[in-house]
Amino acid sequence: MPELPEVETVRRGLLPAMEGHAIDVAEVRRPDLRWPFPERMAERLAGQTVTRLGRRSKYLLADLSSGETLIVHLGMSGRMLISGDMPGGFHHPHAAPEKHDHVVLQMSSGARITFNDARRFGAMDLWPTERIGEHWLLKDLGPEPLGNAFHEDYLVGRLKGRNTPIKSALLDQRVVAGLGNIYVCEALFRAGITPRRRAGQVSEQRVRALVPVVREVLEDAIAAGGSSLRDYRQAHGELGYFQHTFRVYDREGQPCTTPDCPGTIARIVQSGRSSFFCPNCQR
Repeated sequence: MPELPEVETVRRGLLPAMEGHAIDVAEVRRPDLRWPFPERMAERLAGQTVTRLGRRSKYLLADLSSGETLIVHLGMSGRMLISGDMPGGFHHPHAAPEKHDHVVLQMSSGARITFNDARRFGAMDLWPTERIGEHWLLKDLGPEPLGNAFHEDYLVGRLKGRNTPIKSALLDQRVVAGLGNIYVCEALFRAGITPRRRAGQVSEQRVRALVPVVREVLEDAIAAGGSSLRDYRQAHGELGYFQHTFRVYDREGQPCTTPDCPGTIARIVQSGRSSFFCPNCQR
């Protein structure tokens, strides 16, 4: 499932084609994805201008001139792809319609935005913009890891006394929004913390040091266009490249990348998820 860097990369790719432009035509080709689409979704989208294209955790948020916000979740295999004319004089030819092109937005910018989702675990909803924080998908989310609310004192307070493994605590979207398995594994490696350690047993000094490491990993991943492991593509169809610089994720049995470390990368299963780490470097 795309994590924060992948969704942020898609948002940035869509920005020039969507923000400040109207949805001339909205075509909804099925009644649902993971859940039913909102009533009259095509009618409610058509003619509206996207006043702001934002992101909250792993969700794209398109604020509309109607006072509603289109919430988009990519799910396991969802893609938001751009074709047609782009601001700046670029042109990406329209691909032939595909079986899993479920929602198509023709923008006044000349671009076409196609939501393609083979597994149909994605989702879309419309919600009043002024009450967006009350939506059931968003209301319990923790702070954004790249925002000011995610700071050393906050994380120390949230992890204090917790008996769950630090890996599970960081995957808890109520603690911090947008982190997923890949980037938690990578952040814990860079911080030298084993995923097995109980969150409440990580020293305050190490928790404080973990905050800038989380930000660094996410910023590096965004700069690389995210990680493409299976279905993920950027808005223009390109792959992400961060997977080529993984230090632990999906590297079981390979040598540790830390200079002079004799260890090899191990994998354990925690709460049904694979955790990759170096037993020698991470304590």
